[in-house]
Amino acid sequence: MRYSVFTLAQQALKGHTGWPKAWRQVAPQKAYDIIVVGGGGHGLATAYYLARNHGMKRVALVEKGLIGLGNVGRNTTIVRANYNLEGNEPFYAHSLRLWEGLEKELNYNVMFSQRGVINLFHSDGQRDRFVRRGNSILLHGADAVLLDRDGVRRYAPMIDIDNSRFPVMGGLLQPRAGTARHDAVAWGFARGADRLGVDIIQNCEVIGFDIQNGVVKGVETTLGPIRAERVGIAVAGNTSTLGRMAGLELPIESHVLQAFVSEGLKPFLDCVVTFGVGHFYVSQSDKGGMVFGGDIDGYNSYAQRGNLPMVEHVVEAGVTMIPRLSRVRVLRSWGGIMDMSMDGSPIIDKTPVEGLYLNCGWNYGGFKATPASGWCFAHLMATGEMHEVSRAHRLDRFRTGHSIDEEGTGAQPNLH
Repeated sequence: MRYSVFTLAQQALKGHTGWPKAWRQVAPQKAYDIIVVGGGGHGLATAYYLARNHGMKRVALVEKGLIGLGNVGRNTTIVRANYNLEGNEPFYAHSLRLWEGLEKELNYNVMFSQRGVINLFHSDGQRDRFVRRGNSILLHGADAVLLDRDGVRRYAPMIDIDNSRFPVMGGLLQPRAGTARHDAVAWGFARGADRLGVDIIQNCEVIGFDIQNGVVKGVETTLGPIRAERVGIAVAGNTSTLGRMAGLELPIESHVLQAFVSEGLKPFLDCVVTFGVGHFYVSQSDKGGMVFGGDIDGYNSYAQRGNLPMVEHVVEAGVTMIPRLSRVRVLRSWGGIMDMSMDGSPIIDKTPVEGLYLNCGWNYGGFKATPASGWCFAHLMATGEMHEVSRAHRLDRFRTGHSIDEEGTGAQPNLH
């Protein structure tokens, strides 16, 4: 069924009793050409583009739980393409272009809102770095505008520009950036993949890999073995766990990242703003809640819960940037497991096991990368060649010295 205003009106006359399920509930077949492990945004996008771009017919996606319950539904929904380095910016610029056509492509409202993202700066040195980054963004075809203090005030008048400790000098604005409804993205890709014949198998956990003489032959799951010539792993914070099952030692660590949402308010903030002191970012959802987050917890963990010191840090930064947030009540918080790579940039590559492919290391950047991640991972699995905008995201770059260190903090994952 194609979604449209006419379909909506037709279903309204029937009391909304005729809507079909968005995707089928299927049992696994004995064998497929390709299996994608992980029913988050990246896995779903990969399965969709394998069928859509490459005409793959026998594709299965296996997810240990239900679609949309992992990191794709546990983030702050920000979409942007404001990177500095050659290895990253072309990839994220490609992703932003895909976001701009995604609702029409999927025939699904993912509520993509290009409300703009502003990164504040508070010193001459920070401004110079943002100017350099803005020029890099422009050279790669994305958009960037340097704002002075008055420019920031026009976009976000509630920010304490004259803060006595951290006065705002300006900001780097990306007008085409914004937010999207995170779980709608998962549902839209799942519906699109199902429509193209992909088997989406929920409640099917991978518990091992069938590897013979260095070649993957399939996966062992809680629903039994499934054979496949190619297997792709896209499981975010569980990457190291599955990697060990395949005998891989991967250059990533898992850390929890907390996010928060407040009570609903009247329209208050019409863009996304990131604080230049500490790490704090905030936007306002369509329901009025303030959605915000900060740094990852510094220790390694697979637990989807955070700690109170990080809550205190995030709230302090938020109230410093926007003092009136001190009167707002926080309704809930949640944690997502980040797969932090050694240089803060992702990995989309083959593994030493023939037929086994890897998509991981998304750090803070997973949600905004969803369309391009699926596009490039599908290209790699279908053709055996890396896509031109993700050629730098190699697994062996840490051995060869070709790291993509956006933050310049070296091989320390919890600092990226």
